[in-house]
Amino acid sequence: MPSTPEPTRDEILGALAKIAVPQGGSLVSNDLIRALVVDHGNVRFVIEAESPEAAKAMAAAQAEAEAAVSALPGVARVSVAMTAHGPAAKPAAKPAAPSGEPPSLKIGGHPKPGPSTVPGVQRIIAVGSGKGGVGKSTVSANLAVALAREGWKVGLVDADIYGPSQGRMMGVTKRPASPDGKTIIPPVAHGVRMISLGLMLPEDEAVIWRGPMLMGALQQLMTQVAWGDLDVLIVDMPPGTGDIQLTLCQKFNVTGAIVVSTPQDVALLDARKALKAFETLKTPVLGLIENMSTYICPKCGHEEHIFGDGGVKREAERQGLGFLGSLPLDVEVRLSGDGGTPVAATDSPLGDAYRVMARNLIAALA
Repeated sequence: MPSTPEPTRDEILGALAKIAVPQGGSLVSNDLIRALVVDHGNVRFVIEAESPEAAKAMAAAQAEAEAAVSALPGVARVSVAMTAHGPAAKPAAKPAAPSGEPPSLKIGGHPKPGPSTVPGVQRIIAVGSGKGGVGKSTVSANLAVALAREGWKVGLVDADIYGPSQGRMMGVTKRPASPDGKTIIPPVAHGVRMISLGLMLPEDEAVIWRGPMLMGALQQLMTQVAWGDLDVLIVDMPPGTGDIQLTLCQKFNVTGAIVVSTPQDVALLDARKALKAFETLKTPVLGLIENMSTYICPKCGHEEHIFGDGGVKREAERQGLGFLGSLPLDVEVRLSGDGGTPVAATDSPLGDAYRVMARNLIAALA
């Protein structure tokens, strides 16, 4: 017999439109559904509450939503995450623009001289890599979410100016608000305050800037955002050792850096260059992370070390640096990132791996 086709987005939203919420109306009429993904019968979505208190009050609605979608023909598995906005950081009182108006900001320009500070931020951690394609941005997003789930107040800066991707991975699509055309109110997703140049530009628009413009943009993303009080600000760096790395480490008091690499020899060659760059810039390296360490076939359970076995851990031991953990190559990580719900926001084995990594980082910072 032919298999039952998976439900459409409209059919799923139709089911969710019948789920009432305490404040009146439904999950759909209140626009609470985010990052809805349907993939071969697997359905994932996020319920985004206005506050932690509202999230607690909607626990029953979350259970009803999962049951309603599970009952649809063609659904094999349902994953529902609940996330809540924290209280927005309040900028200094200035003449306000209409509520929710996008910032009329000019991003980019020559950097301001002298050191820069980020008020209210206790720690700044740079997440870097020697080359692209090793999963640095995915690790940055998931690590930020995992730290937030550990109770930390977390911010995330997408400093990969040429290739910003954190908006998509965090499920944020709206342009950030600004009360005065200067101060940016960061969106909150999965308990993390975040900012990305990608939120202020059309998705397909290329950034074609020389070094000084990049450096000025980074300073703006760091200092013109109303971060409020944060335990840590995670900075997702571009790959390599260029202007952004120099500006961050020379202009700001960076607590330390994390270097992400695959165990492949070619990737490790470039990871060593990133480590050397942080050493030259007198930025402590808090630890290394091995991404795509292993692949387990979902059909037969066979484990394969596609990019090598344990190379990053051995490199950390060789250089006397901390090793924060290893992460497998798994399609769920890709699907979650494309869908706007980092896997660290879910209760899954992969989510657990990121939480262990977050705890290792907290221990390294103690």
